[in-house]
Amino acid sequence: GNVTFSCSEPQIVPITFVSSSRSYLLLPGTPQIDGLSVSFQFRTWNKDGLLLSTELSENSGPLLVYLRGGRLTLLIQKVTEKPVEISAGTNLHDGLWHSVNINARRHRITLTLDNNSATAAHATTVSRIYSGNSYYFGGCPDNFTDSQCLNPVAAFQGCMRLIFIDNQPKDLVLVQQGSLGNFSDLHIDLCGIKDRCLPNYCEHGGKCSQSWTTFYCDCNDTGYMGATCHNSIYEQSCEAYRHQGKTSGFFYIDSDGSGPLGPLRVFCNITEDKIWTAVQHNITELTKVRGADPEKPYTMSFNYNSSAEQLEAMINNAEYCEQEAAYHCKKSRLLNTPNGMPFAWWVGRANEKHLYWGGSLPGIQQCACGLEESCLDMRYFCNCDADREEWTNDTGLLAFKDHLPVTQIVITDTNRSNSEAAWKIGPLRCYGDRQFWSAASFNTEASYLHFPTFHAEFSADISFFFKTTAVAGVFLENLGIKDFIRVEISSPKEITFSVDVGNGPTEATVQSPTPLNDNQWHYVRAERNLKQTSLQVDSLPKKVLEAPAEGHFRLQLNSQLFVGGTASRQKGFLGCIRSLHLNGQKLDLEERAKMTPGVKPGCPGHCSSYGNLCHNGGKCVEKYSGYSCDCTNSAYEGPFCKEEVSALFEAGTSIAYLFQEPYPVTKNASTASSAIYADAVMSKENIAFSFLTAHTPSLLLYINTYFHEYLAVILSKNGSLQVRYKLTKDGLLIFTIDSGNFANRELHHVKINREGRELVIQVDQVLKLKHNFSEIDFKAIKSLTLGKVTDTLSLDPEISKANAYGFIGCLSSVQYNHIAPLKAALRHPSVAPVTVKGSLTESSCASIVEADVNTVTTIYSSSDPFGKTDEREPLTNAVRSDSAVIGGVIAVVIFITFCIIAIMSRFLYQHKQAHRSSQTKEKEYPENLESSFKADIDMQNTASECKREYFI
Repeated sequence: GNVTFSCSEPQIVPITFVSSSRSYLLLPGTPQIDGLSVSFQFRTWNKDGLLLSTELSENSGPLLVYLRGGRLTLLIQKVTEKPVEISAGTNLHDGLWHSVNINARRHRITLTLDNNSATAAHATTVSRIYSGNSYYFGGCPDNFTDSQCLNPVAAFQGCMRLIFIDNQPKDLVLVQQGSLGNFSDLHIDLCGIKDRCLPNYCEHGGKCSQSWTTFYCDCNDTGYMGATCHNSIYEQSCEAYRHQGKTSGFFYIDSDGSGPLGPLRVFCNITEDKIWTAVQHNITELTKVRGADPEKPYTMSFNYNSSAEQLEAMINNAEYCEQEAAYHCKKSRLLNTPNGMPFAWWVGRANEKHLYWGGSLPGIQQCACGLEESCLDMRYFCNCDADREEWTNDTGLLAFKDHLPVTQIVITDTNRSNSEAAWKIGPLRCYGDRQFWSAASFNTEASYLHFPTFHAEFSADISFFFKTTAVAGVFLENLGIKDFIRVEISSPKEITFSVDVGNGPTEATVQSPTPLNDNQWHYVRAERNLKQTSLQVDSLPKKVLEAPAEGHFRLQLNSQLFVGGTASRQKGFLGCIRSLHLNGQKLDLEERAKMTPGVKPGCPGHCSSYGNLCHNGGKCVEKYSGYSCDCTNSAYEGPFCKEEVSALFEAGTSIAYLFQEPYPVTKNASTASSAIYADAVMSKENIAFSFLTAHTPSLLLYINTYFHEYLAVILSKNGSLQVRYKLTKDGLLIFTIDSGNFANRELHHVKINREGRELVIQVDQVLKLKHNFSEIDFKAIKSLTLGKVTDTLSLDPEISKANAYGFIGCLSSVQYNHIAPLKAALRHPSVAPVTVKGSLTESSCASIVEADVNTVTTIYSSSDPFGKTDEREPLTNAVRSDSAVIGGVIAVVIFITFCIIAIMSRFLYQHKQAHRSSQTKEKEYPENLESSFKADIDMQNTASECKREYFI
């Protein structure tokens, strides 16, 4: 007979599985004894999802095809034999169309992905493989218990098309009409998949990925965080790091916060009242120049490892910036003043040529000496312009912010006979954050500040500090035609962030367990992006509301931004707002407040909130912009009175602090330094210090009175700690702490507190002893001694043994009531009633414990990480001349002469050794520690790195 074949292209009708739980498509199959054949195409953003489930005929078990982790898996769970599993592909949730072909003949099954027969996967079974009766695509019906559909993973969300079963195409239009199969929650003749990463709403280089309903941002290695990589992980200035209690070091700062500029690596010098920010360039050394003329100029460009925009933002945010410019010359003119064309110049921020030198002013072709009228030759405005044969220099600071940083230097006058020059441009240094303390006080509910419209269509972050006593008020508000954004204190314990992008208002509220209108500073950060709305108040748990997957997402505002008030006639804010940032941009509240009635610039009362940041007895002092910590009465120093003041003691070193009764205040003493004085009558002892030693016995501290009473702290021969009180009525009382050997090269902390009759002794933060005196009469203090007692006092035998060498080691942060004798000796030797004998070398006990001797000498000083050339010898390595040979001969002669003098001095020194204890001396460069201590603790390298001060 005749057989007629009819071939036609199947109609491409896509379907969309909408629901993650209820969508499915049921299609019938035609059981065949010769095997199985199913093919289809799918497209999805989800890593997991069921693609196909069917029960094979002849009780052969279920066959499943699904995605797990973006990989395709085929599984046949046979009852009588081991399951068959085949996997193929990776990252199949990429939103592209992928084709799947499943073919089985007898005992062999093949899985082909994307029609790539070369990578087809095969498996064999013991029993034959049959086709199924019903095929479920995308998922299973609700409450389905029939074994014909199993779902080991989540239901499929995505699109399918070109479904073939037993080599027959399935017309999905017939499914839609109800004449074929069955379905639920499908969109037929539509692929509703959406690419949520185009455009990419992940900011700052964040990598976008997505699921069916939303997108995700990978912020790793961007320097930013948050749902859309919007928020910088770094602070905006060194001032902000200081406020966190950080000490000097290298930090990244992000001057515009969440803005487009990336973070910049800087050095923050947080050891002074002014917090300096330094950025180094690529040429740090003094550099010599020869052979340059106007036809062949010498040019050097500077690289700060940052963009010009980053440096400009840092400079603009600072109160003051500077760069040192040094030009050393020998017959090499600089600016050719007063009448000629300059022979050297520098290029600044805007690629502009500048004809003034360090120490002078913009627009004036002069050097510092010309401005000060102190040049070597008064006919010229620069020292170098005198064109002399000997070395001289013009050095000064370039401090006009709009011209900095120096990006290039050009030199053209070093090509004549005996003409040479050397230059050095220092790092860019700035201090102050102009907006960190910028504040405004709102005195009436009707007062407000207004600024330009807040443009934050996709991302908005708002942060500020506030303090108030009012029960409610609006911090800021910006309106659009329908959209708006608002932050307010809605009740004494609630802050509310409201935003509407056209989907209806969204409110995030943070409730505090304590009132927020307590006239203390509180921090608020509100953020809205395409994924969520969040509100953070102080350190309370953040309130996060997820944004709807669909709907409006662009925030459209068109009115002015109101700060401290509102355009919608709600209740304004009463109180202070400080450090207001919107999308990383700082709003200058103080400048705007100066011209606005009802609002005053600045806000007092910083110590009420930040006083606890002043540690170890430091006092918080109010400033117009912020606060500072007064460490006068503290044994510590630094911006928060947390930096130890410590020193190395050699054998015989003594610090004696003398009390007088009554104690007169020196007439020339400043208010700050006079605070170290005290009354001589003490009703209590609050003593605290730290020590490190390997030498016993030792005398650490000795206090004596005019009535021959004393208090001594010593280390016994066995390393135990003794506190010895000699009282008129109670006699000698000895308190021994023998919990270990305290001369063990480790830092130990001692606290001795006596209030009336009760004595408490703590060692290393552990309570060691409590004692109640029968009667205490310890007053009329005469002196306090650290180390060796050199006065002719009658010491008891045990103290005399400990006093043989005094103390050899490191003492740190010594406090006696409100007196700091060690700090007074190091910081106020001319004002304080303190006498220093022997060698006293300032050091850091903590660094001695931690330092690696091999690396200590290679680190930079924290105050100057870049290292500074000795300006007295500016051309030591950079500029050389023929006179070096003559200098070498002279140096040899001088060296031999000094050797002879040294031998003679050594002889005289030994002869006078017996009188050493009764003499005071000034020692400019101590060579090493006392030999016995050096043998136990190798601190010589550490000591060599420390600043040295010596007193007579």
